[in-house]
Amino acid sequence: MPDPTLLGLRTVVYRTPDLARGKEWYGSLLGVAPYFDQPFYVGFNVGGFELGLLPDDDGMAVTYWGVAKMSAAWPRLLELGATPVTAPQDVGDGILVASARDPFGNLIGLIENPHYPNTA
Repeated sequence: MPDPTLLGLRTVVYRTPDLARGKEWYGSLLGVAPYFDQPFYVGFNVGGFELGLLPDDDGMAVTYWGVAKMSAAWPRLLELGATPVTAPQDVGDGILVASARDPFGNLIGLIENPHYPNTA
């Protein structure tokens, strides 16, 4: 039985050192304009999921799993052996994000988004 703490995949964030070029390229690829467009983040809604772009060149993509309660999901992730990378933080509008590395080195993101329908 799946863990009810995880609600499903929600967001993938790609790093792009040239945000304007990334926005143009992904807009062309996806055939949609971003719904959120700021100098610190560009977000595209793609079939109910989000592709986010960050102005960063570390090259590490992060996939975010939706959670109902960060306060429950984050400690559980760490208890299972994940190593914290970014502690839970509010990124605006009540949205919480965090990231950790699993025991195999993969980067796992968690997102609590009160604006996303939480269906398990």
